[in-house]
Amino acid sequence: MSDHSFATRAIHAGQAPDPLTGAIIPPIYQASTHVQDGIGGFREGYEYNRAGNPTRNSLQTQLAALEGGASALSFASGLAAEDAMLRGILKPGDHVLLGNDVYGGTYRLLTRVLAPWGIETTTVELGDIDAIRQALRPETKIVWLETPSNPLLKIVDIAATAEIAHAAGAIVVVDNTFASPALQRPLALGADLVVHSTTKYLGGHSDVLGGAVVFADDRFYDQVKFQQFAVGAVSAPLDAWLTTRGIKTLAVRVRQHSENAQAIAEWAAARPEFETVFYPGLSSHTGHEIAARQMSGFGGMLSLALAAGPDAARAFAESTELFQLAESLGGVESLIGYPPDMTHASVRGTALAVAENVVRLSVGIEDVSDLIADLEQGLARIDN
Repeated sequence: MSDHSFATRAIHAGQAPDPLTGAIIPPIYQASTHVQDGIGGFREGYEYNRAGNPTRNSLQTQLAALEGGASALSFASGLAAEDAMLRGILKPGDHVLLGNDVYGGTYRLLTRVLAPWGIETTTVELGDIDAIRQALRPETKIVWLETPSNPLLKIVDIAATAEIAHAAGAIVVVDNTFASPALQRPLALGADLVVHSTTKYLGGHSDVLGGAVVFADDRFYDQVKFQQFAVGAVSAPLDAWLTTRGIKTLAVRVRQHSENAQAIAEWAAARPEFETVFYPGLSSHTGHEIAARQMSGFGGMLSLALAAGPDAARAFAESTELFQLAESLGGVESLIGYPPDMTHASVRGTALAVAENVVRLSVGIEDVSDLIADLEQGLARIDN
């Protein structure tokens, strides 16, 4: 599969037709356990669903192929994937260097769940290479990147950061949820691991929860696999199948997400109601050149800062119709959210707090003229 294009791998990797019936779509193996041919005689290595499941393995093959990785593991949620990866790699006393615009759940996991276990975390502006160098410590084990970041769409130079981190003996983990492998392959740029909330663009239809870790090589696979087996936060067979089903249309969906988001960003940039448009596809964005170099498109996420302040931002988030007020992102339908009280409520009162005049848009694949009209009527409502 490695010699095929991305869109082809998304449809065919790990998806061989059923050898018994010829079904073009592999079946869902909705089984909790597997019969053994004598004690310890596992058929194709399958024993118990927590340890392995054919449907989950198909998805894992697909995920590794998309990211250009050696292997992948599929989990019940993005945070379950992060948790297993962090506990599999870190030990008490280790240090994690984190961006200062990171998903609130990741920050909460590190600072409230893993901190009592002895993990230290520092946040820094990852767009500043000198700041990264100064923040690295001898005990720094992981440099964690989100690019584009959530929710301010900051861009981090993956290759440059990986070079600095590796020279200091640290590994690089990239949360590739916002871009998806359709737009960005961090492992090819020097990252060691990639994490995903597969709930988002990979699933793509707002109907399944999931997460994944993809490995550049076999250094950390066994540790993370052990955590998955021992703790058990695996994706269920139906969830794995739904994610695979979503991935098959990833390339075409993300192309439309990106096209729509670019048009909306350009529209918003010309409107006086918005003091800032956070979208790397705009030439005015500070990370535009890096994004253009390491991504094949700019994605479907953007954030807007309302010039009139927090009350206007809250009212705008509650005034749209096609852009539905909800958490999450990456589905075919457009969503609007108010990060300070929704996705990033866990970082309120910290250095990572999101400005209270910011709303976040997950731009869907509806007709873009309808989406812009919806945003315009939302602005009209808050002006009246």
